[in-house]
Amino acid sequence: MTLPLDQYLQLTKPRVVALLVFCAVIGMFLAVPGIPPWRALVFGTLGIWMASGSAAAFNHLIDERIDKLMVRTSRRPLATGHLKPRQVLVFAVVLGIVSMLVLALLVNVLTACLTFAGLIGYALVYTAYLKRATPQNIVIGGLAGAIPPVLGWTAATGGLHPFALQLCLIIFVWTPPHFWALAIFRRDDYARAGVPMLPVTHGVAYTRWQVLFYTVLLVLVTLLPAITRNSGLVYLGGALVLGAGFLYYAIRLLDPPDEYFAMRVFKYSVIYLMALFAFLLADHWLAVPLAQQGLTLKPLAS
Repeated sequence: MTLPLDQYLQLTKPRVVALLVFCAVIGMFLAVPGIPPWRALVFGTLGIWMASGSAAAFNHLIDERIDKLMVRTSRRPLATGHLKPRQVLVFAVVLGIVSMLVLALLVNVLTACLTFAGLIGYALVYTAYLKRATPQNIVIGGLAGAIPPVLGWTAATGGLHPFALQLCLIIFVWTPPHFWALAIFRRDDYARAGVPMLPVTHGVAYTRWQVLFYTVLLVLVTLLPAITRNSGLVYLGGALVLGAGFLYYAIRLLDPPDEYFAMRVFKYSVIYLMALFAFLLADHWLAVPLAQQGLTLKPLAS
C-alpha cells in the first residue's frame, strides 16, 4: 500500500515551517563569528523542522472540526478524509519524539527542552485552549511561534543571549499584525467556525487599528538590536525601510482600496520578516571581517 506522502507533508504546514526554520537558522549564524558548528547546523535544523512539523500536525488534529467549516482549511488532509485522526496522531507523536531525540542527543539538551516547550505551547496551549478562549489568542500564544531564533542560538552555542531574546521579541510583536491581517480577510470563516478572532469579536475597524498599533510597536522593537549594539548600520537601514513599508500598509488598511487589501498586508508581513532577518545576517557577516581589521559598522560604538 502506497503511503499518501503528500498528505503527510501537508500536515507539517511546509510554508509556515519553512519561515520558522529560516529564522532559526539565522539565529545560528548570528550566534557565532563564522559558520555555525556542523552538528548544530545539520541536526539542529532537522530537529527544529521536525518539531515544528509535529506541532503543525497536532494543530490539524485538534482543529479537525474547525477546518471542515472554513474555506481556507477545508482541503486539509483530515478535513477531506484523506487521512484518519489515528494516522495523524501517530505521525505527530513519532515526529515529535524523533525531533526531541535528535536535538537532545546530537545537539544539546537546552535546545531540546526549549523546542519541546515551543511545541507544547503551540499545539496545546494555543491550539487547544487559547484559540477558542480569547480574542487575544494570537497575542498570548505568539511566544511559541517566536522562539525559533532562540532555538537556533542555543543549538549553535549551548546557551542563551540577550540578542537571541531580542529576535524572539521581534517575532512576538510581528505576529499580531501579521495574523490579524489574515483574520480580517477570513473573518467569515472564523465566525462560521466559532473561533473568537479579533475581527469577529470586536469588529474589523477595531482590528485595523490594532494592526496599526502593533506595527508601530514592531518598528520600535526592531530598533533594539541597533540601539544595544548587537547590529549595525546595514541592519538599521534595512529595518527602517522595511518598517516604513509595513507602516504604509497598516495605515492604508484603515481605509483599504478593496477587500483583498488585508491579504496584501498579510503577504507583505511574510516578506518583511524574511527580509528583516536577512538584513540581520548581512550586517553580521559584514561586521565580523571589519571588526577583525579594527573597524566597525556598529552605529553607537565608541
